[in-house]
Formats: sequence, C-alpha cells, structure tokens
Amino acid sequence: MGQDMQIAQVIVNNNSYQTDKLFDYEIPTDLFRKVKRGIRVMVPFGNGNKRLEAYVLNVIESNSRNSKLKKVLAVIDEEPILSEDQLRLVFWMRNQYLCKYIEAIHCFIPKSMVNKERKKITLLDHSWEEVLPSSQKKLRNIITTLQALGGSAYLDLLMQHIDYKEINESIKVLLEKNIIDIKYELNSKINIKTEQYVRIKIEEEQWQPIISSLKRAKKQKILLEMLKEVKEISVKELLERSNTSRSSLNSLQEKGYIEYIDVEISRNPFGDKKFDPFYKFEPNEEQKKAIDQISASIKNESSETYLIHGVTGSGKTEIYLQLIEKVLKKGKQAIVLVPEISLTPQTVSRFMGRFGERIAVLHSNLSDGERYDEWRRILRQEVDIVIGARSAIFAPFKNLGMIVIDEEHEHTYKSEQTPRYNAIHIAEYRSHLENSVLVLGSATPSLESYHRAIEGDFTLITLKNRAMKSNLPTVEVINMAEEFHHGNTSIFSTELLKAMADTLSNHHQTILFLNRRGHSSVLSCKACGYTVKCQYCDITMTFHSAEKRLKCHYCGNVKNIVKSCPECHSEEIKYAGIGTQQIEDLVKVNFPKAKVQRMDMDTTSRKGAHEKILESFKHQEIDILIGTQMISKGLDFPNVTLVGIISADTTLNLPDFRAAEKTFQLVTQVAGRAGRGLEEGKVILQTYEPNHYSIVASTHHDYESFVKDELMIRKEFHYPPFANLLLLNFSGKNEKQVYAIANSVATNMKYILYSEGFKELDAILLGPNPSMISKIKESYRYQILLKDIGIPFSLLKKAVKYLLIDNRSKYIPQGITCTIDINPLSII
Repeated sequence: MGQDMQIAQVIVNNNSYQTDKLFDYEIPTDLFRKVKRGIRVMVPFGNGNKRLEAYVLNVIESNSRNSKLKKVLAVIDEEPILSEDQLRLVFWMRNQYLCKYIEAIHCFIPKSMVNKERKKITLLDHSWEEVLPSSQKKLRNIITTLQALGGSAYLDLLMQHIDYKEINESIKVLLEKNIIDIKYELNSKINIKTEQYVRIKIEEEQWQPIISSLKRAKKQKILLEMLKEVKEISVKELLERSNTSRSSLNSLQEKGYIEYIDVEISRNPFGDKKFDPFYKFEPNEEQKKAIDQISASIKNESSETYLIHGVTGSGKTEIYLQLIEKVLKKGKQAIVLVPEISLTPQTVSRFMGRFGERIAVLHSNLSDGERYDEWRRILRQEVDIVIGARSAIFAPFKNLGMIVIDEEHEHTYKSEQTPRYNAIHIAEYRSHLENSVLVLGSATPSLESYHRAIEGDFTLITLKNRAMKSNLPTVEVINMAEEFHHGNTSIFSTELLKAMADTLSNHHQTILFLNRRGHSSVLSCKACGYTVKCQYCDITMTFHSAEKRLKCHYCGNVKNIVKSCPECHSEEIKYAGIGTQQIEDLVKVNFPKAKVQRMDMDTTSRKGAHEKILESFKHQEIDILIGTQMISKGLDFPNVTLVGIISADTTLNLPDFRAAEKTFQLVTQVAGRAGRGLEEGKVILQTYEPNHYSIVASTHHDYESFVKDELMIRKEFHYPPFANLLLLNFSGKNEKQVYAIANSVATNMKYILYSEGFKELDAILLGPNPSMISKIKESYRYQILLKDIGIPFSLLKKAVKYLLIDNRSKYIPQGITCTIDINPLSII
C-alpha cells in the first residue's frame, strides 16, 4: 500500500468573494514536516497556475490519491505565523461579521508582511539572433529590451517597456526555446532593518604579535584595542568613538583581523524619548476593593469580565497598573486598549514609566516598518505589555493573562473598514479562548456593557469618588435662548466670559469644547436661501478662516470663498454655525493677552502635533485650550479649573438612536477634565435644551438616572441593548441603479423571511432609505436596517449571507458597493 496523501486546505491571498473558500492542495512528501496549520505557502492558482501566497488553515490525510490536485510549491515560513487560537478566531470572525477569510487573517498580520511573487527573467542564449527568425518581431523586441535592461529584469519592469498585451504568451515561447530563464522571488513591502556592525576575529594568543605589527598603523591599533574591549559594535559608533576613518577599518578586514556583520535593528516608535518614572500609588479603599476582587480571577486564571464604572478621576489607570503587575508576576502578558493612542500620551507615559521598555505599541500612526518591528518583538516574546488602539487586540501573545479596554464606550473600538469588528467583542471571545481576565473601564459605560453588567454577564465594580479626594466639578447650565432674549447674541454666555476672566486672573487654565472644527459650518445667501454644498457630497461646506477656503469634511474638496450668490447673484452672503476656528478668533478678541491654542484635526495633522500641544498645556504655556472631542480623552492636568462646553446640542440633534448617549458621554467626559487638582473645578454648559434628560443627568453626574431614561426609550423602539442590528449600505455613481439594487435585495430578503414563517416584517426590515448623508464622493448611498424583533438574529444573518455573499454576483452588479455592518454604533 502507498503512503496516505497529505492535503493542505488553504486560503489564497486574494480579496475576492469567488476565492473565499478553502482550496485543497497535495503536500509533496519532501514538505510533509514543513506544512502546518497557520503557515504560509506558495501555490499554483487558477487556469494560468499563477503563483499565489496562501495560508494553511487545515492539514488533512486522505487514503485515496487524487491526481487532479495541484501541489504546494514552497513553504514561506519556518514556523506558523498564525497560532491555533488565532485560527479559531479567524473562523469565528468570518461567521460573526460575515467577512471573508482573508479579511480576518489580515487583522493578525502586518500589511507589509504580505508577499507578492515577482518573475525575474534572465537571458540565457546570447546567440538568439541566429535562432529567432527576423519575422518574429515581438520575440526579438522582448530580447533587445531585456538586453537594454542589463540582461535580467523583473516581468513587471519589462512590461513597462513593451506595449503589447501578448507579452506573457511571447515569454512562454522564449522559455520553451530555452532562450530565457524565469526565477520566482518573494517580495514584501517591508524589510528587516539592519545596521552594519564589526566583530573582532583575533584569538588571545595572536593578540600581542598582531598589535606589535601595527606600530606604524596607529589608527588600526586604536580600533583593535577598542574592539578588544567591546568585541562587537556598530561601525558608525566605533568610527565616532575612535575618531578614525573607514579606510583603517577596511584595512583590518583585509588582514582578516575583523569581520563585518549585519545586525537587526528595531525601529523605535518613541525615538530617543525618555519616560519619567511613574511611581506606585497607595490605593484608596474603593481602588483596593476593585484590585482584590479582580486579582482573585487573575490568580485562578479564569476568563471573568469586569466592568469598572468609575467617575472621572477615580484612578482607574492605577487599578490597571497594579493588576498588570500581578499578571506579570505570574509570567503572563497583558494587552491594554485605549481609544486613540495619539490622544492619550499620558496613559502610555504612565505605563512606560512604571514597567520600563518591555512594552510594544500598535496603532495607525506607526510607519509600516515600525509596526512590523513591534509585531516581531511581540512574536519573539520580547515584550510583556502591548498598548494600542483597537487593532492591538490581535497582538500575537502566546501567554495572555489580561486584557484592559479603557474608555470602553468609545466608538473607535468599532472598525469602519471590513471586517467591521468590535474590539470589545473580539476581546471577550479571546479572553474565553485563552483563559484571561477582561477589564472594561469608563466613567460613562456604553449602555450595552452596563446592561450586561446589570443582567449578570459582567461583574460590575463602581468607583464613586475621585482618587485624590477632590470633588467632582460643579456644572452650571446656561440656557442660550434666554441669553438671546436678554440681548446677548454672542457665542459666549455672560457667565462663561466672566468665569474665563476669573480663571485667567487666578493663573489657572481653561478648556473650551466644541465638537465642530472650522470657522463656520454653513455659507448661505440671505436673499434666496442658497447654501454652498460640496459638488461631490450631499453636505454643506465648512469655512476655514486660516486658509480663507471652504472645505468638505467628507471628501476633502476645497473651494474659494464665494462673494456673490451663484443662484441669484446677491452679495448678501452670510456665515452661519460655529466651529473651533471661530471660537479661537473670538477668544483672542476678548482676551488679547491670553495664550490660546486650538486642538482639532486641522492643527494636529502632522505627526507628534497632539503631543506637542499637550506638553505645552502641561507646562502651563497655554492658558486656554480650544478643541473638539479629542480633548475629552484622558487629559489629567491639575491646573485646569474651568471647562466651557460651547454647545451641548451639536451631538444631541443628530438623527441617530445613540445621540442622547453620545451627548451624555461627551459632556461628562469633558466636564471631568476640570478640578482634578487641589482647586475646585467648574463647568459651564451652554445649550438650547436645558431640560433634555441627558443634559440634566450630566449636570448632576448622574449616570444611573440617564441609563434609566435611555433604556426605557431604547426598549420602546427596539434598539440595542434590546435588539441586534444589521445594517446594509449600498453605494454607486447611478442613484436609480443603487436604489433598484437595494430594493431588489430588500424584496428578496422579505421573500426569504416570509418563507420561514415570518409574516409581519415592517418592524424587522426598514428601507431601503437614503442614508442621512445621501451622497459622498459622487456616490449615492442607500441603506437597509434589520432588527431581530421576534426573529432569530442568526436567521437574518443567514439570509444576508445567502444574498450578499454566497450569491453576491447575482444580486450585486459591478459598480455597486455593498457593505455589511453587524451591530453598527451609528446608522448615520
């Protein structure tokens, strides 16, 4: 009997629905031991046997040989780059988020690691002119071009010089005639960074004779004596320290006394930055109780989930630090997620200051090289803690003990790119998979998390007091309608201007918050009502005073300011709405001596700009900091005693079921920046809706009363946490076609659900309707919203999978984009 056949079931590295399935390949006997689950291989794919990178998800044995099976060509990795737990997570993500295998896999692998294979063509027969008839002009043209490129070139480079489509067929002919040779080389976007080092090669007994022979070559002697002390050093550092030239070093190499070697150098995201020590605090009674409770789960290595609901300034970070210390003592590792790492430099500084350099960071601001190096450090077990944004949840730890998600309510934990995963759900699944503790923390937990804690899915821990015994700031609500009736047409209430003046005179700092950048959000004509909109998006353009331009915040389109109305030619053009630039201008008018800084997307586009502004604020070089929601996160400055919320209604009036929740969270978080030191803090909140329950609750720091009112509304209208949502977004250049396709999907969806026995579908399937912003970047947008009201969510997902994945080419034509979002955080 012959040996059983081993089969690799692989996912090819191709982002297409047609290839989103496992393909079987025979494993040649010489690769039996090398091909394992989680490893990358090269395989021939498709009719043309194009060589593709592929990921092995299964290895199976078969006792019957299949001669039609293609064979694995080569193994790329020495060891699997996807662990068994990661493979389980890949399968889970595909089912959970209705994404493709390869999309889930790419969450675990740095983009720069993906290999492309390049064909290198080399001329073999230099007497080709005798072999090829002059009539075969195309073949001769290829050879002459190849010669001009040095006799060897990659196919993609060669194709840039040959202007006909049949080049591949011609190359095939040349290969058959043995005129050329083709080799395949793997090429990735990023390389391991190396630096040239020098190493001494002299044995002890050779030392004295060699040194004696160098009496006249003083510089060579100096270099050898330095090398004897260090054995190995970078060439750059050695030449700087010895003040000698490269020629002296080369002379030593020629004599065989030293050798050059390439040493891998990690790209450091922090550069040369040093972190001050962050010493351990003695926990207060509430903190100690939380630490003790969670420590029991760490000790037992049980996959418990805890929700820490702690008021702003209650010392949640210190709890995380002390818990992680216990995790590390057990020889385990920890992942810490923060909403946006560039906006929370204080958090990173505290961890670096407490635990030293065995920390890696993973976030979108890293270069490809930095991200690749950090990923390899984690894989090699050179770090104990990973800090980062949502993608850090995929860090390749092998001995995970704890996951911390700070500010767990933040929308940035939900991916807006396919796969549209939620990092909290990934963390929950991973903690169960790897028996690690999950800790969620927030002053304003998401309703879903808090409701699950009330229901007993999570363990709720409440911190009602600030760690430094300071009081929560007092919040004064200003009704801007009354201000207007009293003759104040300014953006600033009388009370806010007075409080800002008092704060400045007391040498304290102020934060002003408005969640809208730019100068004015609307430019319109008084005479006819015409509003300047983006020509590519269904949205008004925002005036930016610094550049004297109008900008679209969705597609980046820029226009010059219009001085007369394009419709009626009237010059009665007015600016309406407010933005952070206008606030900055007015603050400078009212307080000309104050040092004012704005912090929004426009002032922080350069790398490191956030940190620079916050460092200046920390050192009290800024009196008044004006910003969008990026100033609401993680800022802990003791000298801030006043926070002004210019308009609490910006998020409140959005047509979204989470509008009230977002308003409460933003107001509470921004208010929490005040009074964190010894001085009492004050918040002035300006609004036209002072009696709205979210405003009233945030004024009193009363999360529980807000939750009670909000849950009642959510239950009534069947929104999370009382229902699951599934959002289908359709977009394309032709509005009628987009609507027709969305309507066809809705009709077929209703047919499937009706055939399953569900007759009343009005509350289950909503749409298709135009999206709130109905056009972005010249693409029209429609959406269908599904709710699992009296119907299994699994059935809704199954119907969507049948229509939009299994039979996608039938229902979604070329030119139409359709995305699937499971439990979206917003339906705008």
